[in-house]
Amino acid sequence: MMKLKEKVNHAIDNLRPYLNNDGGDMELVDITEDYVVHVKLLGACQECSMSKMTIKAGLEETLKITAPEIVKVVAVEVD
Repeated sequence: MMKLKEKVNHAIDNLRPYLNNDGGDMELVDITEDYVVHVKLLGACQECSMSKMTIKAGLEETLKITAPEIVKVVAVEVD
């Protein structure tokens, strides 16, 4: 599963400059056995009304191409 984590982290890295421009960021928390990616939203992304769109249109769409086994991407709250 390490290769899959690398693909997900690479996709996040590609989004990071856009997230950082708005004062936000995200990090990979987990990839479940049923191929659901869990990410933690950081900074401005936690409160942003567009964060769901960023996850769907940004990260999830990219992963459909680079890691088609990924079913979906969801934001989780981790303390």
